[in-house]
Amino acid sequence: MRTTLIFMMMLTASNVFMTFAWYGHLKHMGDRSWLWAVFVSWGIAFFEYLIQVPANRFGYSEMSLGQLKITQEIITLAVFVPFTFFFMKEPLKLNYVWAGLCMVGAVYFIFKG
Repeated sequence: MRTTLIFMMMLTASNVFMTFAWYGHLKHMGDRSWLWAVFVSWGIAFFEYLIQVPANRFGYSEMSLGQLKITQEIITLAVFVPFTFFFMKEPLKLNYVWAGLCMVGAVYFIFKG
């Protein structure tokens, strides 16, 4: 159980980096070339990988590959929705609720004995 908690905390941290690497430039680098945004994003993604790779190794010691992937997607959605609302200032949409419910179904089926 401790390993799973460490895995989930590390994956959450890596997803914060990943979300900013993938989408943060859309808000703050609109006046820069796309190539500049690529290099900045790669720099941020470097730190994401420093956390994500060991996180997956921790998780894989207790979960199957499919369980790791679905857990990662749930964490991604849990990080992405607040990022969209608070950082990008986009309105929350009902689509996020439906997507979340689909992910709950995915969690059920992938962890079902």
